[in-house]
Amino acid sequence: MKTKIAGHLLVECLLAQGVTHAFGVPGESFLAVLDGFHVHRDAILFVTCRQEGGAAFMAEAQGKLTGRPGICFVTRGPGATNASIGVHTAFQDSTPMVLFVGDVASDTRDREAFQEMDYTHFFGPSTKGMAKRVERVDDPERLPEYIARAFAIAMNGRPGPVVLVLPEDMLTQAIHTAQALPRVEPVQAWSDPGALRQLRDLLLAAQKPLVICGGGGWTVQAAQALQRFAENWQLPVANAFRFQDTFDNHHPQYAGDVGIGISPALAKCVRESDLILAIGPRLGEMTTGGYTLLQAPKTLQKLVHIHGSAEELNRVYQADLAILSTMNAAARSLEVLTAPPSLPWSEWTRSAHEGYLDNLKPQSLPGDVDMPVIVGLLQKHLPADAVLTNGAGNFASWMHRFFKHHGLVKGHKTQLAPTVGAMGYGVPAGIAANILTGRTAFTIAGDGDFLMNGQELATAVQHGGKSIILLLNNGMFGTIRMHQEREYPTHVTGSKLQNPDFVALAQAYGYAGVRIHKTAQFEEHLLAALARSEGTLIEVVLDPEVITTRGTLQAITQAALARQAE
Repeated sequence: MKTKIAGHLLVECLLAQGVTHAFGVPGESFLAVLDGFHVHRDAILFVTCRQEGGAAFMAEAQGKLTGRPGICFVTRGPGATNASIGVHTAFQDSTPMVLFVGDVASDTRDREAFQEMDYTHFFGPSTKGMAKRVERVDDPERLPEYIARAFAIAMNGRPGPVVLVLPEDMLTQAIHTAQALPRVEPVQAWSDPGALRQLRDLLLAAQKPLVICGGGGWTVQAAQALQRFAENWQLPVANAFRFQDTFDNHHPQYAGDVGIGISPALAKCVRESDLILAIGPRLGEMTTGGYTLLQAPKTLQKLVHIHGSAEELNRVYQADLAILSTMNAAARSLEVLTAPPSLPWSEWTRSAHEGYLDNLKPQSLPGDVDMPVIVGLLQKHLPADAVLTNGAGNFASWMHRFFKHHGLVKGHKTQLAPTVGAMGYGVPAGIAANILTGRTAFTIAGDGDFLMNGQELATAVQHGGKSIILLLNNGMFGTIRMHQEREYPTHVTGSKLQNPDFVALAQAYGYAGVRIHKTAQFEEHLLAALARSEGTLIEVVLDPEVITTRGTLQAITQAALARQAE
């Protein structure tokens, strides 16, 4: 009988947790695990990526899509530090994830061995922004314990990333008694009934309530329960920054998204509200307008904050009512909260939705490419369950402002976007989404953003993945240039880009590639991309003046110069 080694047991533990895909870049420090993937190749796929940052973003996307930890494997030192961008994203986005790091052998530890580093200090909770927990597995017989605990920690409370460090020699040791533990499910924390009564009293005393929903831990059932609660109480609902699929954007009570580039009407609505029900978001800088829309530490509005982590409640904002509850439990508790026969804010809710609809009306901007029309064509032709992904940059604002998500309430998560603002997220996230689900994956990227992880097109082609990438090329780091002109007008430094031939680059990887200069050229290429079996990159040459959805670069520069002249 062949002896089982720890690397094989580790893969069996992942299978017991329902894992079907793991993303990573192979390393000699975890060859025994790679052999375990070979042994179980009919049940689990190791997706070979081209850079650990791309692999970690794919795992983070996996966590967002499934609600269970995304899995990433990297080698020690450079591999782990490259992957840290995905860990940081998972932390700030409240996404469950487990990063496995192959490490130096035990007998060379603490000698600054080849690529050795201290992962507890690098990833640990003391960083206040990396992993929820970092553990090193020295005893192979305890692998099932560590992995089950990692899954529980990643999913419970505020979801987030866990790092497990795997000494190379531990992975090759024989296993005598250990067996994989059963699948771990997240624990539901239920709202305190007394707190729910207080929430109802606050609602009854309000004139202009507003729900802001988002954050991690949402499921289809939770989103559906939230919608029933909102309908029962006729509440306007806004989605938090880059959680735009939490509440149906087509719903007559939808008020828009509270984030970067918030519509003036919604910003006014937030300020004028007398009761904010924050269900799920941690109320970070982007969702609160730099802590000004909601004034920290005590809001001008009454604040009810519902969150799955006790540590998050009253951390930045002192809520009038803080409720510890996971999203499934919270939404199910709220949907049975009895509303009175009549409510005084029907006009308030109608006005909030009208403000959202008004924000869909575009401003006139220069150039031959009309981005609102292009987004309208995406709305028309993309399947209802398509996954839309983006990284960070002004380019993303076209989708954020003009695309309407049905989202979770209709059965699918449809937005993958980094609230941490990490560039390079969209390309690997779209590829992972297609590999994992087979659904249409559409990515919008900028020229700077694309080249952060464009190499992962090779991963898509190797593993049969397909994504459609709309690449907006304006020859610069657009967001930085915008801020540069606002603060230091006409002093352009470091934000111009000399780009490759993106079409030829995509084709070299095995994608189809096309370039367009006019709006009228887009629809036929989108339809062709949807029909073909391989992925497609559509490069749009965008006028550099079109820097935001609302204005031009020249206008920003002129306004800044006028301020300086005052």
